[in-house]
Amino acid sequence: MAGGLRRAWDVGSSVAEAQPQGTGRQGTGKAAGGRSAQLAHTGLRPGWTTGACATAASTAAYTALLGGEFPDPVTITLPKGQTPSFALAVEELAPGRTAAMAGVVKDAGDDPDVTHGALVRATVRPLPAGSGVVFRAGPGVGTVTRPGLPLDVGEPAVNPVPRQMMREHLARVAERYGGAEAAADIEVEISVDHGEEIARSTWNPRLGILGGLSILGTTGIVVPYSCSAWIDSIRRGVDVARAAGRRHVAGCTGSTSEKVAVALHHLPEDALLDMGDFAGAVLKYIRRHPVERLTICGGFAKLSKLAAGHLDLHSARSQVDKGFLAELARRGGADEALARAVAEANTGLAALQLCAAADVPLGDLVAATARDESLAVLRGAPVAVDVICIDRAGMVVGRAEPRGPGDARQPGPLR
Repeated sequence: MAGGLRRAWDVGSSVAEAQPQGTGRQGTGKAAGGRSAQLAHTGLRPGWTTGACATAASTAAYTALLGGEFPDPVTITLPKGQTPSFALAVEELAPGRTAAMAGVVKDAGDDPDVTHGALVRATVRPLPAGSGVVFRAGPGVGTVTRPGLPLDVGEPAVNPVPRQMMREHLARVAERYGGAEAAADIEVEISVDHGEEIARSTWNPRLGILGGLSILGTTGIVVPYSCSAWIDSIRRGVDVARAAGRRHVAGCTGSTSEKVAVALHHLPEDALLDMGDFAGAVLKYIRRHPVERLTICGGFAKLSKLAAGHLDLHSARSQVDKGFLAELARRGGADEALARAVAEANTGLAALQLCAAADVPLGDLVAATARDESLAVLRGAPVAVDVICIDRAGMVVGRAEPRGPGDARQPGPLR
């Protein structure tokens, strides 16, 4: 299949019923299998993303701007329907309601997140009718300075899903105070206390996000990270799927990839494995406890690491090798100028976009090579493997059809 970008899958997915405590609060959910069962099995407490905190803070600030009072706690609705409430750490209403500011302290649960305890502030100011919601980077929030990210150069580093969450909540506030035809015409400035200092411990400077942190999150929930606990939960997930008679399971790197796997293969929840960064853990356990078919679905950049032979896909332990991607691009027909551009690209996404523009199927090549690497780890176990690469929006950008242990590895992985 040619290397052009393909349609996004706009369907529902199975997401953990997470119950973070502390700054945000929500009712008890019931783990029903798959991803939610894995999370429950770890015994780790989930937390809230910076995007969820920014949504809560901006909702509280805009409510005060229009109504004169800050809701405390402030309740928001996450993309999968959870309704956490957040206590306000700071609030300030300017004279004449010319601006309002509210802040929420991020609780990352049991995840060793560098932003745990950070104060996320939102300041809202009215704009002329028809302006819509305009986002600004305040102190401690970065600005995009290089291509290859899901935001244009010059934009504040507030990612697309948190932007959409904020727009939806602000629209509801506008409707509450102005009627069904009211629109939110405001500037929303997001800031993080000490964010520029915290960002030095992240990959933001290397990616060209300067001046602070990114406001992130696709579900609003931080899934806690623990190597031993999460690998154990993967094994439990495989055991549950096999006991239920599932012949086909999917190892997914996150909720967006899980959504795509469900859309393409119509898998039940107990056939879904929250693989996260632990591709090796999935493959090694399934090698000893095989199923007929394994789908691996994840972000293009992460799966390019698997294609290059890395079994731990965490950014602290493996990096996207643009030189490796350049060699794959050459295999797909790229000339030397394009291959050099891929090798020098800012991110894996930028490399993918360069190849898509030249009709070089880099996504398919990464998927096929990751599949063959997976088969090598499986060491002849009776498991057919297919791989799906997606972008941040959930669009399929590369795919490799199922191949089993008896199929020839052609072409093989690069070394």
